[in-house]
Amino acid sequence: MDRLNYATLKALNYDEFMLENAPEKVLQFGEGGFLRAFVDYFFDLSNERHGFNGKVALVQPIAQGLTDMVNDQQGLYTLYLRGFQDGKTVNDKRVISCVSRCINPYQDYDAFLVCAGNPDLRYIVSNTTEAGIVYDPESLYDQVPPVSFPAKLTRFLHERYQHFGREKGKGFVILSCELIDDNGKELKRCVNYYIDQWQLGEDFKTWVNEENLFCSSLVDRIVTGYPRNEAERLNAENGYLDTLIDTGEIFGAWVIEGPQWLAEELPFVDGKLPVIVTPDHKPYKQRKVRILNGAHTTMVLGAYLAGQDIVRNCMQDDVIKGYMNKAIYDEIIPTLDLPKEELTAFAASVEERFANPFIDHQLLSIALNSVSKWKARCLPSLKEYYHRFGKVAPCLALGLASLIAFYRGDKMENGALIGVRPAGNAYEIKDDGSVLAFFLDHKDDTPDALCHNVLSNQSFWGEDLTRIPGLEEKVAASLCCILEKGAYCAMQQVL
Repeated sequence: MDRLNYATLKALNYDEFMLENAPEKVLQFGEGGFLRAFVDYFFDLSNERHGFNGKVALVQPIAQGLTDMVNDQQGLYTLYLRGFQDGKTVNDKRVISCVSRCINPYQDYDAFLVCAGNPDLRYIVSNTTEAGIVYDPESLYDQVPPVSFPAKLTRFLHERYQHFGREKGKGFVILSCELIDDNGKELKRCVNYYIDQWQLGEDFKTWVNEENLFCSSLVDRIVTGYPRNEAERLNAENGYLDTLIDTGEIFGAWVIEGPQWLAEELPFVDGKLPVIVTPDHKPYKQRKVRILNGAHTTMVLGAYLAGQDIVRNCMQDDVIKGYMNKAIYDEIIPTLDLPKEELTAFAASVEERFANPFIDHQLLSIALNSVSKWKARCLPSLKEYYHRFGKVAPCLALGLASLIAFYRGDKMENGALIGVRPAGNAYEIKDDGSVLAFFLDHKDDTPDALCHNVLSNQSFWGEDLTRIPGLEEKVAASLCCILEKGAYCAMQQVL
């Protein structure tokens, strides 16, 4: 079987969209599955639908990566986006042809720097993981390449400046996709630190800050990557060998913080693709964290205690799904300020995403570090609900009680606290060591005492939750119901 490349596709009489030659208009730090299933997908559609006529040059951000695999296939790879959409099962396949090549700056640093002189280059995209956008003072201008990603970017920007000077229009639109707050602003801050540390001058600093747009953005798509268990079958169906097959859910959303002119310039902001340019991306981030992530964290611990193991199966149970939806529509959405139709549409997509037949999302994997997740994802909704309506939200209170019940363990093994489900099978509770030590210390507490000690633990929540009127009583009652009758019965009672 021939490897995927342009000659192979032509030999197979491939008749779908394919762009073999075009100028490189995008430099992308990151060659992993997420960017290839998300950003490159949007640029590929822009080539087909809007005549963007641009290629994406990938840059391998760390010493080990996929450069050779990408170049062996001339940048081509097959992308499968799968899931439920508008109540229907979707399995969309597309050969992505917007990638020109991949550059490994650890082996060919000059090839990386040469890109700075390309007059067609307009966009820089990055997803270097949450740890990527950091200021590391040990990263130096003369390193080949500088260690940190912001240092590499600063070096690249300086090369651009040296090539074009202060010529208007030669700055970049920089789109950060890392999963940290204000990712674009944080990247800009790091770049300015390096400009000062490396003494690159005020003229260059002015150019960086005035001619380049650092955009914070919110990205949302579950990408499951290379389908190891399906690859042989998919390659046989396609008639070529593709070692870079990528898979993800059909849902996608990209919210980019930027001015109106950016919405008019970006080739994939067309009203059809799920990309929004807005002056403030934070309400959309709040929507995602409160609804999508909040629903996960509210539902999964109780569902696991009720005997479920996979998110998809929870959506096939009317009680668990009904409990989750009641939490979303009755308790979370009323605390958010975006237009209601936007919030309800997003909530409907969440249920479809959770029911995705192509993704086995384990409840125990979602349960990792649930205390800090509950603080970030659910506590703001609970507090805002009380602030607006003067009462405790029952589904969110049950979610907190489910957390307490889930974290009840009586021994430590291999760094995990060991709990036991009502059915008798043991499970590992994984969290910060101090969190696990707390629950182990309180394993013999009565339900009321345990509830009080958890809610009053300011190291968990940043405040004493027993001061919210009625919360301790509501959570304690829900906890007793879980322990006496089971989590499933407790969910039934709030419906």
